[in-house]
Amino acid sequence: MARREQNSGGLVEFVKTIVYAGLIAVGIHTFLFEPFYIPSGSMVPTLLVGDYLVVNKFAYGYSHFSFPFAPDWFSGRIFGSMPKRGAVVVFRPPGAPNEDYIKRVIGLPGDTVQVTKGQLYINGKLVPRVDIGDYVDTSSGSPVVARDYKETLPGGVVHSILKLTNGPEDEGGIDPNNTPLYTVPPGHLFVMGDNRDNSEDSRFLDGPVGYVPVENLIGPAVIIFFSIDLKHPFWEVWQWPFEIRWGRMFHTIR
Repeated sequence: MARREQNSGGLVEFVKTIVYAGLIAVGIHTFLFEPFYIPSGSMVPTLLVGDYLVVNKFAYGYSHFSFPFAPDWFSGRIFGSMPKRGAVVVFRPPGAPNEDYIKRVIGLPGDTVQVTKGQLYINGKLVPRVDIGDYVDTSSGSPVVARDYKETLPGGVVHSILKLTNGPEDEGGIDPNNTPLYTVPPGHLFVMGDNRDNSEDSRFLDGPVGYVPVENLIGPAVIIFFSIDLKHPFWEVWQWPFEIRWGRMFHTIR
């Protein structure tokens, strides 16, 4: 009898441990950190297709966008704070509120932003950049040779961008290399992809992104914890070790 009670007690403790561990994992995922996968090349060369990253969900406070499948219980942010210019953020775009996008914060509320002949201007001042050299972008499948620049945003954030010699014109008639002058509304952000000629972002006000309400932020991307190239079919398991980008593991995002 004593042994049966002991076995029963051990089973109860095991179940309790599993339940507690599950609750802790759900709590971390919901309130602290959440993993995300990069499916497109709009943030190349900073983020590559196949990168897995962690987002800090408490950095800017919480809104109803912070929680998966959460109803619209409240507006605004709780414990909210404004991201700094240059932060790489995950958000829900106004035109596609059920999807997760990732871009870089370029303009804060009240800023003016314009792209002229492929050069970025913030508040009327040219954003300086340094030519690093050619970069072969394979994110769209076929190799595309672009130019790699180091751009320094107001405030001091230095990051890489890609530029084509002649960027594509949007179907709506907006040339992303020669835009109107944008003025960021209160409570909103202007975001752009680092792959400047392959990014659907705030330059296209009629697109899904446009000006991004601060309320729609989920959080800043902080670290890449895994990255895989996926050039070969999934069933070719012998290729897996060679497809992992070991050099990008635990790479901080700037």
